[in-house]
Amino acid sequence: MPPFGAQSKAQLRWELGIVLALSFGAAGVRAIVSIIEAMNREVALASQTATINRPMANQEVFDLIYQLLSFVFGLAPVALVAYLLWQQRPPHLANLGLGRLPGMSGGWWARESAFGFVLAAAIGVPGLVFYIFAREIGINANVVPAALNTYWWTVPVLILMALKAALGEELIVVAYFFDRMKRLGVGPVATIIASALLRGSYHLYQGFGGFIGNVVMGLVFGWAYQKWGRALPLVIAHLLLDIVSFVGYPLAVALWPQFFGMG
Repeated sequence: MPPFGAQSKAQLRWELGIVLALSFGAAGVRAIVSIIEAMNREVALASQTATINRPMANQEVFDLIYQLLSFVFGLAPVALVAYLLWQQRPPHLANLGLGRLPGMSGGWWARESAFGFVLAAAIGVPGLVFYIFAREIGINANVVPAALNTYWWTVPVLILMALKAALGEELIVVAYFFDRMKRLGVGPVATIIASALLRGSYHLYQGFGGFIGNVVMGLVFGWAYQKWGRALPLVIAHLLLDIVSFVGYPLAVALWPQFFGMG
């Protein structure tokens, strides 16, 4: 942490709590309240809808402005953890698992990106099957990844939202979280499980299927990060999964309407 020097464990706990309160910890609390509220509705959970990307204004220009503001300010917690873990010497973001480390050959980013594609495939296909299963047994809401109106900027904005989610979740819930838990003396297994449960918690608004699926994803991503200490593959994998989900949703509805409550 550049300006403040070495921190005590108490300071680290406060810092971790504040970062999570500004980001995914707060989202997790809201999602827990959301699922409790959903379970108390007269309508069954499987008949409810959870929308991820929705219009923010009726007028096109203001909708675009609000969407861009959401993207920019949504990355503020990412900037905060980058600042907190910044190193004076390159690679400056090594504590976040980013940058070329000493001894790494050229093209390292291409190899890590390729690994991200593999991770996306390993998570995406089983994840879709599990989502369908969760919908069938009634433990998940109908998730609508994108409900934006169709404008010239709709697809670029959805890609930006996918990037925001990928950077935020993988750099805060994994890279930053792992660094701080290690400094607090927490073991790797407990850290992986805690990170996965945190990831699952803020997806509870989708239902219990969303929670379980994201906990599994968190365990896989956490294991990969613990083993290799690299965040770029996780960001690439998450980005690909969300782009396919956000942008491909209308096509998926057209092909399999029964799985989205449209049939």
